Amino acid sequence: MAGTLYVVATPLGNLDDLSPRAAATLSGVTVVAAEDTRRTRVLLTHVGSRAGLVSFHAHSSEAALRRILALLGAGKDVALVTDAGTPAVSDPGAALVAAARERDVPVVTVPGPTAVAAALAVSGLSADRYAFLGFLPRKGGERRRLLETVAQSEWTVVLFEAPARVAELLTDLAAACGGERGAAVAREMTKVFEETRTGTLADLAQYYAEAAPRGEVTVVVAGTGRPARAEPTTDPQARARDLLAQGMTRKDAADQLAAETGIARNTAYRLVNEL
Repeated sequence: MAGTLYVVATPLGNLDDLSPRAAATLSGVTVVAAEDTRRTRVLLTHVGSRAGLVSFHAHSSEAALRRILALLGAGKDVALVTDAGTPAVSDPGAALVAAARERDVPVVTVPGPTAVAAALAVSGLSADRYAFLGFLPRKGGERRRLLETVAQSEWTVVLFEAPARVAELLTDLAAACGGERGAAVAREMTKVFEETRTGTLADLAQYYAEAAPRGEVTVVVAGTGRPARAEPTTDPQARARDLLAQGMTRKDAADQLAAETGIARNTAYRLVNEL
Protein backbone atom coordinates (compact mmCIF):
# COMPACT_ATOMS: atom_id res chain seq x y z
CA MET A 1 0.00 0.00 0.00
CA ALA A 2 1.38 3.40 -1.02
CA GLY A 3 2.20 6.05 1.50
CA THR A 4 0.53 9.45 1.51
CA LEU A 5 1.97 12.66 0.11
CA TYR A 6 1.06 15.53 2.42
CA VAL A 7 1.26 19.02 0.88
CA VAL A 8 2.01 21.13 3.94
CA ALA A 9 1.85 24.94 4.05
CA THR A 10 4.55 26.48 6.25
CA PRO A 11 4.92 29.96 7.79
CA LEU A 12 5.94 32.93 5.65
CA GLY A 13 8.17 34.02 8.51
CA ASN A 14 6.51 33.84 11.92
CA LEU A 15 6.78 30.26 13.19
CA ASP A 16 3.68 30.76 15.33
CA ASP A 17 1.64 30.67 12.11
CA LEU A 18 2.30 26.94 11.74
CA SER A 19 -0.98 25.16 12.45
CA PRO A 20 -1.18 22.35 15.04
CA ARG A 21 -2.20 19.97 12.24
CA ALA A 22 0.82 20.96 10.14
CA ALA A 23 3.12 20.46 13.13
CA ALA A 24 1.62 17.03 13.81
CA THR A 25 1.97 16.05 10.15
CA LEU A 26 5.63 17.09 10.00
CA SER A 27 6.26 15.07 13.15
CA GLY A 28 4.39 12.00 11.88
CA VAL A 29 5.80 11.49 8.38
CA THR A 30 8.89 9.48 7.57
CA VAL A 31 10.42 12.03 5.19
CA VAL A 32 10.03 15.74 4.44
CA ALA A 33 10.77 16.84 0.86
CA ALA A 34 12.02 20.40 1.14
CA GLU A 35 13.02 23.21 -1.21
CA ASP A 36 15.83 24.25 1.17
CA THR A 37 16.73 21.56 3.71
CA ARG A 38 18.63 24.03 5.91
CA ARG A 39 15.61 26.28 6.37
CA THR A 40 13.29 23.34 6.84
CA ARG A 41 15.57 21.80 9.47
CA VAL A 42 14.91 24.87 11.65
CA LEU A 43 11.17 24.28 11.29
CA LEU A 44 11.43 20.57 12.09
CA THR A 45 13.51 21.33 15.17
CA HIS A 46 10.87 23.86 16.23
CA VAL A 47 8.14 21.18 16.21
CA GLY A 48 10.36 18.38 17.50
CA SER A 49 10.15 16.32 14.32
CA ARG A 50 12.70 13.59 13.65
CA ALA A 51 11.62 13.07 10.04
CA GLY A 52 14.31 12.61 7.45
CA LEU A 53 14.97 15.41 4.97
CA VAL A 54 15.39 15.13 1.22
CA SER A 55 15.99 17.99 -1.17
CA PHE A 56 13.42 18.80 -3.86
CA HIS A 57 13.61 22.12 -5.70
CA ALA A 58 13.44 23.72 -9.15
CA HIS A 59 16.79 22.27 -10.20
CA SER A 60 16.33 18.78 -8.78
CA SER A 61 17.04 15.90 -11.14
CA GLU A 62 14.61 13.22 -12.26
CA ALA A 63 16.47 10.93 -9.87
CA ALA A 64 15.37 13.06 -6.93
CA LEU A 65 11.75 12.83 -8.06
CA ARG A 66 12.02 9.06 -8.51
CA ARG A 67 13.56 8.70 -5.06
CA ILE A 68 10.58 10.38 -3.40
CA LEU A 69 8.12 8.38 -5.48
CA ALA A 70 9.95 5.20 -4.46
CA LEU A 71 9.55 6.11 -0.79
CA LEU A 72 5.82 6.67 -1.32
CA GLY A 73 5.57 3.41 -3.26
CA ALA A 74 7.20 1.60 -0.33
CA GLY A 75 4.45 2.84 1.98
CA LYS A 76 6.34 5.75 3.53
CA ASP A 77 4.45 8.97 4.23
CA VAL A 78 6.13 12.09 2.80
CA ALA A 79 5.46 15.76 3.55
CA LEU A 80 6.15 18.26 0.76
CA VAL A 81 7.08 21.78 1.91
CA THR A 82 8.44 24.88 0.25
CA ASP A 83 10.65 27.55 1.82
CA ALA A 84 7.60 29.50 2.94
CA GLY A 85 3.89 29.37 2.19
CA THR A 86 1.98 26.78 0.22
CA PRO A 87 3.85 24.21 -1.92
CA ALA A 88 3.07 23.90 -5.64
CA VAL A 89 1.95 27.55 -5.92
CA SER A 90 4.61 29.10 -8.18
CA ASP A 91 6.76 26.27 -6.89
CA PRO A 92 8.35 23.11 -8.36
CA GLY A 93 6.38 20.94 -5.95
CA ALA A 94 3.61 20.78 -8.56
CA ALA A 95 5.67 18.23 -10.51
CA LEU A 96 5.84 15.90 -7.52
CA VAL A 97 2.10 16.21 -6.85
CA ALA A 98 1.31 15.44 -10.51
CA ALA A 99 3.64 12.44 -10.55
CA ALA A 100 2.13 11.10 -7.32
CA ARG A 101 -1.39 11.40 -8.69
CA GLU A 102 -0.40 9.58 -11.88
CA ARG A 103 0.62 6.66 -9.65
CA ASP A 104 -2.58 6.80 -7.57
CA VAL A 105 -0.64 7.90 -4.50
CA PRO A 106 -2.99 9.61 -2.00
CA VAL A 107 -2.33 13.37 -1.88
CA VAL A 108 -3.61 15.32 1.13
CA THR A 109 -3.45 19.07 1.65
CA VAL A 110 -2.57 20.64 4.98
CA PRO A 111 -3.51 24.26 4.20
CA GLY A 112 -2.08 27.35 5.80
CA PRO A 113 -0.09 30.48 4.94
CA THR A 114 0.17 31.74 1.38
CA ALA A 115 1.80 34.99 0.27
CA VAL A 116 -0.90 35.47 -2.37
CA ALA A 117 -3.80 35.62 0.08
CA ALA A 118 -1.79 37.48 2.71
CA ALA A 119 -0.82 40.26 0.29
CA LEU A 120 -4.34 40.55 -1.10
CA ALA A 121 -5.78 40.84 2.40
CA VAL A 122 -3.67 43.87 3.34
CA SER A 123 -3.54 45.56 -0.08
CA GLY A 124 -6.88 47.35 0.17
CA LEU A 125 -7.62 46.24 -3.41
CA SER A 126 -10.57 44.13 -4.50
CA ALA A 127 -10.06 40.41 -3.92
CA ASP A 128 -13.51 39.15 -4.97
CA ARG A 129 -11.78 37.81 -8.07
CA TYR A 130 -8.10 37.92 -8.88
CA ALA A 131 -5.43 36.53 -11.20
CA PHE A 132 -2.09 35.19 -10.01
CA LEU A 133 0.82 35.36 -12.47
CA GLY A 134 3.74 34.46 -10.19
CA PHE A 135 7.15 35.64 -11.39
CA LEU A 136 7.21 37.29 -14.81
CA PRO A 137 10.02 36.39 -17.23
CA ARG A 138 12.90 38.83 -16.89
CA LYS A 139 12.72 39.98 -20.53
CA GLY A 140 11.45 39.15 -23.99
CA GLY A 141 8.12 38.74 -25.69
CA GLU A 142 6.57 36.62 -22.94
CA ARG A 143 7.24 39.37 -20.40
CA ARG A 144 5.61 41.95 -22.69
CA ARG A 145 2.62 39.67 -23.23
CA LEU A 146 2.08 39.17 -19.51
CA LEU A 147 2.49 42.89 -18.79
CA GLU A 148 -0.27 43.47 -21.35
CA THR A 149 -2.35 40.81 -19.57
CA VAL A 150 -2.00 42.77 -16.32
CA ALA A 151 -2.90 46.01 -18.11
CA GLN A 152 -6.11 44.56 -19.53
CA SER A 153 -7.16 42.45 -16.54
CA GLU A 154 -10.61 43.23 -15.18
CA TRP A 155 -9.50 41.73 -11.87
CA THR A 156 -6.77 42.41 -9.37
CA VAL A 157 -3.47 40.74 -10.32
CA VAL A 158 -0.89 39.30 -7.90
CA LEU A 159 2.78 38.94 -8.85
CA PHE A 160 5.97 37.77 -7.16
CA GLU A 161 9.29 39.50 -7.72
CA ALA A 162 12.85 39.38 -6.45
CA PRO A 163 13.66 42.48 -4.35
CA ALA A 164 16.43 43.69 -6.66
CA ARG A 165 14.01 43.79 -9.61
CA VAL A 166 10.94 45.34 -7.94
CA ALA A 167 11.60 48.88 -9.19
CA GLU A 168 12.04 47.61 -12.76
CA LEU A 169 8.81 45.60 -12.55
CA LEU A 170 6.86 48.58 -11.22
CA THR A 171 8.26 50.82 -13.95
CA ASP A 172 7.24 48.31 -16.63
CA LEU A 173 3.79 47.92 -15.06
CA ALA A 174 3.32 51.70 -14.99
CA ALA A 175 4.21 51.87 -18.68
CA ALA A 176 1.79 49.07 -19.56
CA CYS A 177 -1.12 49.95 -17.26
CA GLY A 178 -0.71 53.68 -16.89
CA GLY A 179 1.11 55.26 -13.96
CA GLU A 180 -2.12 56.14 -12.19
CA ARG A 181 -3.18 52.48 -11.71
CA GLY A 182 -3.46 51.55 -8.02
CA ALA A 183 -1.13 48.94 -6.55
CA ALA A 184 0.43 47.60 -3.36
CA VAL A 185 3.86 46.21 -2.55
CA ALA A 186 3.92 43.80 0.42
CA ARG A 187 7.26 42.61 1.73
CA GLU A 188 8.53 40.50 4.62
CA MET A 189 5.00 39.51 5.56
CA THR A 190 4.65 38.20 9.15
CA LYS A 191 8.31 39.07 9.82
CA VAL A 192 9.85 41.77 12.01
CA PHE A 193 10.16 44.32 9.21
CA GLU A 194 6.80 43.62 7.54
CA GLU A 195 5.69 46.49 5.32
CA THR A 196 2.88 47.09 2.87
CA ARG A 197 3.07 50.26 0.80
CA THR A 198 0.16 51.35 -1.38
CA GLY A 199 -0.19 54.02 -4.05
CA THR A 200 -0.07 54.42 -7.80
CA LEU A 201 2.29 52.39 -9.92
CA ALA A 202 4.19 55.55 -10.81
CA ASP A 203 4.62 56.57 -7.17
CA LEU A 204 5.65 53.10 -6.09
CA ALA A 205 8.12 52.76 -8.96
CA GLN A 206 9.76 56.02 -7.96
CA TYR A 207 9.86 55.08 -4.27
CA TYR A 208 11.49 51.69 -4.78
CA ALA A 209 13.93 53.06 -7.35
CA GLU A 210 15.29 55.21 -4.52
CA ALA A 211 14.85 52.67 -1.70
CA ALA A 212 15.34 49.11 -2.94
CA PRO A 213 13.28 46.68 -0.86
CA ARG A 214 14.66 43.71 1.04
CA GLY A 215 13.15 40.32 1.66
CA GLU A 216 10.30 38.46 -0.03
CA VAL A 217 8.10 40.74 -2.16
CA THR A 218 4.55 40.39 -3.48
CA VAL A 219 3.09 43.01 -5.83
CA VAL A 220 -0.67 43.51 -6.14
CA VAL A 221 -2.08 45.55 -9.05
CA ALA A 222 -5.64 46.85 -9.30
CA GLY A 223 -7.74 45.60 -12.19
CA THR A 224 -9.53 47.79 -14.71
CA GLY A 225 -12.92 46.96 -13.23
CA ARG A 226 -14.29 46.20 -16.69
CA PRO A 227 -14.07 43.17 -19.00
CA ALA A 228 -11.13 43.07 -21.37
CA ARG A 229 -12.07 44.14 -24.85
CA ALA A 230 -11.93 41.70 -27.70
CA GLU A 231 -9.07 41.98 -30.15
CA PRO A 232 -9.58 45.07 -32.32
CA THR A 233 -11.19 44.34 -35.67
CA THR A 234 -9.64 47.47 -37.22
CA ASP A 235 -6.00 48.32 -37.70
CA PRO A 236 -5.05 50.52 -34.71
CA GLN A 237 -2.49 52.42 -36.76
CA ALA A 238 -5.01 53.19 -39.49
CA ARG A 239 -7.54 54.28 -36.91
CA ALA A 240 -4.93 56.53 -35.30
CA ARG A 241 -4.42 58.26 -38.65
CA ASP A 242 -8.19 58.76 -39.01
CA LEU A 243 -8.48 60.34 -35.56
CA LEU A 244 -5.58 62.71 -36.21
CA ALA A 245 -7.07 63.61 -39.60
CA GLN A 246 -10.25 64.65 -37.77
CA GLY A 247 -8.21 67.33 -36.03
CA MET A 248 -7.84 65.63 -32.64
CA THR A 249 -4.80 66.37 -30.49
CA ARG A 250 -2.38 63.49 -30.14
CA LYS A 251 -3.40 63.02 -26.50
CA ASP A 252 -7.12 62.92 -27.32
CA ALA A 253 -6.51 60.66 -30.29
CA ALA A 254 -4.51 58.23 -28.15
CA ASP A 255 -7.19 58.17 -25.45
CA GLN A 256 -9.89 57.55 -28.07
CA LEU A 257 -7.80 54.84 -29.75
CA ALA A 258 -7.31 52.98 -26.46
CA ALA A 259 -11.02 53.24 -25.64
CA GLU A 260 -12.12 51.98 -29.05
CA THR A 261 -9.64 49.15 -29.56
CA GLY A 262 -8.84 48.00 -26.03
CA ILE A 263 -5.08 48.29 -26.56
CA ALA A 264 -3.04 49.59 -23.62
CA ARG A 265 -2.83 53.36 -23.30
CA ASN A 266 0.94 53.42 -23.62
CA THR A 267 0.65 51.43 -26.87
CA ALA A 268 -1.95 53.89 -28.18
CA TYR A 269 0.26 56.87 -27.31
CA ARG A 270 3.22 55.25 -29.04
CA LEU A 271 1.22 54.58 -32.22
CA VAL A 272 -0.14 58.12 -32.35
CA ASN A 273 3.24 59.74 -31.72
CA GLU A 274 4.90 57.65 -34.43
CA LEU A 275 2.62 59.17 -37.08
